[in-house]
Amino acid sequence: MSQTEVELQSQRLEASNISTSSVAQDHNMDEEEGHARQQQLGADGEEEEEEMNGPLLIEQLEGNGITTSDIKKLKAEGYHTIESIAYTPKRQLITVKGISEAKAEKISNEAAKLVPLGFTTASEFHSRRSELICLTTGSKQLDTLLGGGVETGSITEVFGEFRTGKSQLCHTLAVTCQLPIDMGGGEGKCLYIDTEGTFRPNRLVSIAERYGLSPNDCLDNVAYARAYNAEHQLNLLHLAAQMMAESRFSLLIVDSIMSLYRTDYAGRGELSARQTSVAKFMRTLQRLADEFGIAVVITNQVVAQVDGMSGMYNPDPKKPIGGNIIAHASTTRLSLKKGRGEQRICKIYDSPCLPESDCVFAIYEDGIGDPKVEDDE
Repeated sequence: MSQTEVELQSQRLEASNISTSSVAQDHNMDEEEGHARQQQLGADGEEEEEEMNGPLLIEQLEGNGITTSDIKKLKAEGYHTIESIAYTPKRQLITVKGISEAKAEKISNEAAKLVPLGFTTASEFHSRRSELICLTTGSKQLDTLLGGGVETGSITEVFGEFRTGKSQLCHTLAVTCQLPIDMGGGEGKCLYIDTEGTFRPNRLVSIAERYGLSPNDCLDNVAYARAYNAEHQLNLLHLAAQMMAESRFSLLIVDSIMSLYRTDYAGRGELSARQTSVAKFMRTLQRLADEFGIAVVITNQVVAQVDGMSGMYNPDPKKPIGGNIIAHASTTRLSLKKGRGEQRICKIYDSPCLPESDCVFAIYEDGIGDPKVEDDE
């Protein structure tokens, strides 16, 4: 073989090696790109799953005759999710300024296509309820009484006399709702509507330190508002709906529910108007619980029954105010009484699934907890 032929063969081998190396590099690059695409698809899938599990934002209704202007009008009236539209009667949508009867019909029909409003099997409903979480109260005994803690997706009413621990329980829940789920929390923020001026941020600091949370972060995760009248109290719920549509919240507190209604609607002549207003507020609370899956906790005052026979058959003739409106709207009702020292007694007053029972808890500097041995002595 001549020297020229040897050189040509060497060049062919070198070119073949370069081509093979290039193909291998291209193959590796394709694999890396494919892996990156798979990771991106996985991330997109997780985001889509989160969107499916959360509330449907009202912007998704835009189109099919529903304009951006219509969406703005609905949001101005407190409708921020498709669920809120689906749960609202058409005659109420017509009251929205700028929404005609035909447009209300269209909006309602489009919302009904996206939100299941028909029958489902008890098995499916049981499966959905198994996904609900409970927020720890800080007391193991109280959590046990409540079947794990304060249930999300429902309204829990806490009533009792002055200094029975209603606001203290609310302060503790405002912190524990921020905990991870495996620690009894809801991994969400808290909305706190205060009607009596009893909210104290320094209480949250000591409770946050108990659970190893950053006090500053804890305070930032509590959205606080003082309500000054019954109308303002309802308007705050509309603002709360907007905030919950934009960020994750796990708890809404109203402390206390009836305080402003008692002063704004004085006398028997305004009783009917008061109850109508209370019913609207409670319905809005339930709607928020259904839409966003949050736990709603309301505190309530008590009043002595003036019935002459009540003391004979009832050792504690005091009852929560608000009448049947509050009674029927609340899922679980808890009665608090003062015990010895810092101890308090909680009794299941009414519940669709919890037996009538009671337990003892205590109030400490770092929130609600179980009674200590020295407290019993």
